[in-house]
Amino acid sequence: MSHINVKKLGLAFGFTGALLYLGCMIVMLTAGHAGTVKFFNSLLHGLDVSSIIRMNVPLWEAGIGIVETFILGWLIGACVAAFYNSSIKIK
Repeated sequence: MSHINVKKLGLAFGFTGALLYLGCMIVMLTAGHAGTVKFFNSLLHGLDVSSIIRMNVPLWEAGIGIVETFILGWLIGACVAAFYNSSIKIK
C-alpha cells in the first residue's frame, strides 16, 4: 500500500472548502435573501435557515471566512492523510 501525500490532500480539501465557500457567496449574491433561504432550506433537508441568513456580510469578513475555511479544510485533509498513513502496515 502506498502512502497519501499529507500536503497534497490537505491542499485538495482546503481548495474544495474554499470553492464551496465561493459557491455560497455566488448563491447569496445572485439569488437574494428569499432565494438563498430557499436554496439552503432545500439543501439542509428542511432546516429553516431564514432566521440566521445575514445578507449584509462585509467583504473583509467574507475574505477572512474563505481563508479560515481553507485552513480548516487543509487541517482536515492533512489529518485524514496522516491517520491513514499511520494505520497502514509496512511490509
